Amino acid sequence: MSHDILITGGSGYLGGTLLARMGTAGLPPYDKLYALVRTDEQATAVRQYGAEPLTINIQDEAAVRDAVLHHGISVVFYLVDPFFSTAQVHFIKALAEVKQTTGRDVHFLHTSGAKIFSSHAGAPIDRPLLDNDPQLYDIQKSQKAAIGFMQTPVETNNIVIEESKRHGVRSYIFVPCIVYGKGEGFGNPISIQTVAIVRAAKTMKRVYNVNVGVPTWPVCHIIDNTTLYIELLRKILSGDNPGYGKNGYYLASSGSVSWNDLYAAMATALAKRNVIEDDSVVAASDENIEEMAKALKCPQQFLPKEWVKMSIGGKCTFTAQRGYELGWKPQYAPNHIIEDADAEVELILQHLKD
Repeated sequence: MSHDILITGGSGYLGGTLLARMGTAGLPPYDKLYALVRTDEQATAVRQYGAEPLTINIQDEAAVRDAVLHHGISVVFYLVDPFFSTAQVHFIKALAEVKQTTGRDVHFLHTSGAKIFSSHAGAPIDRPLLDNDPQLYDIQKSQKAAIGFMQTPVETNNIVIEESKRHGVRSYIFVPCIVYGKGEGFGNPISIQTVAIVRAAKTMKRVYNVNVGVPTWPVCHIIDNTTLYIELLRKILSGDNPGYGKNGYYLASSGSVSWNDLYAAMATALAKRNVIEDDSVVAASDENIEEMAKALKCPQQFLPKEWVKMSIGGKCTFTAQRGYELGWKPQYAPNHIIEDADAEVELILQHLKD
């Protein structure tokens, strides 16, 4: 029995590129592809990728249940909100009913983020943290976030795994990192972290280093991030039993770079365009961070220092292994983000909305 698939977040950077690439990915047969939309314009846009638009209030459990059961959806790729777990649990419960009705395996992929496996969230940073570590679930359960609000998405990862197991749903925690390159979807074409560096630099007329030491962070080109989504979906559709639950963490990353190198490369590109005064990278003072927090639209409930460091700094030693076990082969080495910084800055400046 073939699967019916739902993709949420299709207007976003990650989800839009996934939708755009699915038709040419040579996936095993499936029945229907659905995409969650909010507007008529989005509905028209997703149809070009062969997806049928669905409009659901994902915070409404009954609405989610009705849509999933009515359309017989058995695979959900959730690319909307890594922080809160309410909607994910709605989908998991609905998928469990599809399994009970049809007898086939059902699958829920939650898109998390590398910050949730970093110094900001209390993850180990004294050694490589492998995404196929058999103790990774226990590590996440024991994490105490250094930045208080980061505890919520840590708990969300755990809730997705626990609720899925309780309801007989196969769960996957997909982890993007610093993703860069031009998105191919109909909506947002630019990333988050690289955009934050540019946004702060435009306001400050300089690139500032908000870290202590030389911390590193995993990186991934948008195309490689997308091919990992697709390879995991390929294994699901083929019935190849990819790792799931406590053994279902998937980091999309070809390796790590230092923030210092990324700051320097982007500063060079910004100075070349006279966006900043010069290409030097300076240690940020407390006063600088206060101003950067305003540029990065720090919510009132958060401390500026925490918000800025979480947006464009920190240390993450999370290391990809499990994707390679699927046969995933990234095209771009980690240092490509440094080499491509000029093009990345140009792309961001073209699309950045103040």
